Amino acid sequence: MLGYFAALARCLRPYRWQASLLLLALGVEVAFDTAIRMSFKYLIDEAILPQRRDLFWAILVALSAGAVLSAGSALGADYLWAWLNGRLMRELRVGMFEHLQRLSMGYYARVRSGDILARFTSDLSEAESGFEVALPSGLLASGEILVWGILLARLEWRLALVALLGLPLCLIGPRLLSGRMTAAGRAFRLAEAGVGTAVQENVGAQAVVRAFALEPLALHGFQKVLDQVFRTSLRWNYLAYLLQRTPNLTVQLVHLLVLAWGAWLCFQGDLPVGSLVSFNVLFLGLSGSVTALTWVVPHLYRSAAGMQRIQELLAESPQVADRPGAPALDGPRRELGLDGVTFAYAEGPPILRDVRLRIPVGTHAVLVGPSGSGKSTVLQLLLRFYDPAGGCVLVDGRDVREVTQASLRGGIGVVFQESLLFNTTVRENLRMGKAGATDAEVELAARHAEIHDWIRSLPEGYDTPAGERGARFSGGQRQRLALARALVREPVVLLLDEATSSLDPETEGKIQATVERWARGRTVIAVTHRLAEAARADRVYVLDEGRLVEEGRHEELLGRGGVYARLWEKQRGFGFREGGEEACVEGWRLKSLPILGIVDEALLEDLARDFKTERYLEDRTVLQAGDPGDRFYLVVRGKVAVLGPGPDGEERRIAVRHEGDHFGEMALLEDRPRIATVRTLTPCVFLTLDRPRFKRLLKQSPELVAKFEEEIRKRSEAALDGSDTGGADGADAAEGRA
Repeated sequence: MLGYFAALARCLRPYRWQASLLLLALGVEVAFDTAIRMSFKYLIDEAILPQRRDLFWAILVALSAGAVLSAGSALGADYLWAWLNGRLMRELRVGMFEHLQRLSMGYYARVRSGDILARFTSDLSEAESGFEVALPSGLLASGEILVWGILLARLEWRLALVALLGLPLCLIGPRLLSGRMTAAGRAFRLAEAGVGTAVQENVGAQAVVRAFALEPLALHGFQKVLDQVFRTSLRWNYLAYLLQRTPNLTVQLVHLLVLAWGAWLCFQGDLPVGSLVSFNVLFLGLSGSVTALTWVVPHLYRSAAGMQRIQELLAESPQVADRPGAPALDGPRRELGLDGVTFAYAEGPPILRDVRLRIPVGTHAVLVGPSGSGKSTVLQLLLRFYDPAGGCVLVDGRDVREVTQASLRGGIGVVFQESLLFNTTVRENLRMGKAGATDAEVELAARHAEIHDWIRSLPEGYDTPAGERGARFSGGQRQRLALARALVREPVVLLLDEATSSLDPETEGKIQATVERWARGRTVIAVTHRLAEAARADRVYVLDEGRLVEEGRHEELLGRGGVYARLWEKQRGFGFREGGEEACVEGWRLKSLPILGIVDEALLEDLARDFKTERYLEDRTVLQAGDPGDRFYLVVRGKVAVLGPGPDGEERRIAVRHEGDHFGEMALLEDRPRIATVRTLTPCVFLTLDRPRFKRLLKQSPELVAKFEEEIRKRSEAALDGSDTGGADGADAAEGRA
């Protein structure tokens, strides 16, 4: 509570004069209410019983004038409360939103989006309720308790002593329960934030939910979240009711005692009748104020819990911040680089280990390597989304921590893996790449990204709304729009993180050619899994397990026979037939697959023609745990995630598979259900082979049966001793372990 009032004081500091007027208005209200209650003493003892007409009318006139003054003051205070409440809530929202813009990317990776949204909704609503309703009521009740306590002592000190000794007993219940209520309120807020996260996730995954009839499962999961909300809400509200109930019982007992003793004193002639009436009216008011205060306290605790979470957000310090007086960057002019960089996300294992690389300005550089090798992390460090734990990121030999972030990013255009668009028009989305860009500049960038004609074909052209997160467009369309947004910036450095992963081969080729033409004399740094792009680059950097293991031109790296050469061999042998709709694979490429390596090449040439093309959009389930294991998959284009059960029973990512990878090969050997789920991360093209066709192959070559039976036996033994790799991917590894 002290923290709550301290936070309110900081918020009210710019409005100290308005706050002072509000306190004055509350004082007028307390004064008039006090005058009404004390008037009984003077009306009865000084005017009515002695029959003093002049004093009688004087008291009534004074009370009437006080009523007019109090009413005017109350109306002005109500307006001022409303104005001040609106200003404070606006300042809090602006402050929170502005602070979010300064926080580092690590914060967003660590905190759930639903939790952030809850601070802007339910937490801010509780804080507003506390300031708008509970705080004025609490201040009024506190003022009345103070003033009326003094007056009770002046009227009859013996009765006042009993009353004032008994009333503090009202605070015992709140004192014992307040700590528990604070903890219960915080637990409820956390559980309530989970509701927002669950709804947000479900809304975003409606296509998957409906396609796989997951409505009952989704409802069951949501009910579990609501059960937690119910349990925490039950405890919190019950404690709140107890907090209000216990003082009322105490007040009733004390009032009964005071009334009995006061009546006896009056009966004995030791207390005037008017004083007894005023004392009881004041005591009833005082007890009502105590009750009101105890009613206010739970609301203030709720408001304090909400304000505490808001202050926690505002207290978050950016992990990446400009140094005081940091100059703007003038460049880059010579090179970008990493010098001995070591980096890990949060408390996880190192993603990069002592990486040293130099990229000269004007170079078309490509970063390649297995999934999880740290390629995208390099781009995020160049953007200074994070600072390395060791070493430094350099621009023209200067540590990027010595210059402002705005100047560093001002010369960089970037296209991320997830091409997020804002809920505004296409034109405004592209213009966000460069504030104040003209329509001609926007359209030129769209032409470079090979999307101008498509935009013109939309019902409203460039003024077509993109929808929430660009939901009106496909993944490929969003990616091309994101590329145009980066190009309209006319950047010195263009960063491409899987920028063409969602495009068909024809469009991808056009965009790559456009980027190559546009990038002449500029620096392009691309992360890709498609090594055909690397073959055209000026320089290729190969990362593996967080280390830079190779660098050079495409031809040089192939000659070394290292990691790059192995990746190249994995992706060779795939293509698309005329028209680009049907994928194909060469028979010799199948020879490199572990399970088909024992098959004669002539048979493989025949088998290659039996592979079928399957296409999946982004975020679609290819196979689900429990599905029949009836097909083998080759990834021709795109990227998939292999998901399996985690320690808590929820799905977790086991592996990511790209072009040239494969999964599901055990389905060709044994008839058993899948125990892993595979879901697309980008639009994908697969070549698939079903078990019946594979069985026909075995009939053609009976001698292969014994070899495959031996292969199954080896894999089963490897699974039992925990050394199975599946020979393919995480999906088969999961099947082997099962």
